[in-house]
Amino acid sequence: QVQLVESGGGLVQAGDSLRLSCAISGRTFSRDAMGWFRQAPGKEREFVAAISWSIGNTRYADSVKGRFTISRDNAKNTVYLQMNSLKPEDTAVYYCAASKSGTTYYISLGENIDYWGKGTLVTVSS
Repeated sequence: QVQLVESGGGLVQAGDSLRLSCAISGRTFSRDAMGWFRQAPGKEREFVAAISWSIGNTRYADSVKGRFTISRDNAKNTVYLQMNSLKPEDTAVYYCAASKSGTTYYISLGENIDYWGKGTLVTVSS
């Protein structure tokens, strides 16, 4: 059974940094793509960042470009989201996603998502 487990969320102040982790079990994602999404209170879930597992190419939402960095550790089967210069509008539940057959492009559209984590809450105070 495939499981994606997020961790690293918390309460921080504007301008601080956080690193989220997504630990993957039950499957090897050597040719897949991984992504991070977020959902703020009262809003729809939105794409944040994606990475292809094999070659590591990345894609970001415009709202986080230059502040967030997605990466993966093949040996640990873990995907990370380094978030710098956090803003109150980054407050949301952050979800990890995995696509068996998609690319970073399709993940950015929210398509071809096969697995979701349960999310981790990030709260940024002003």
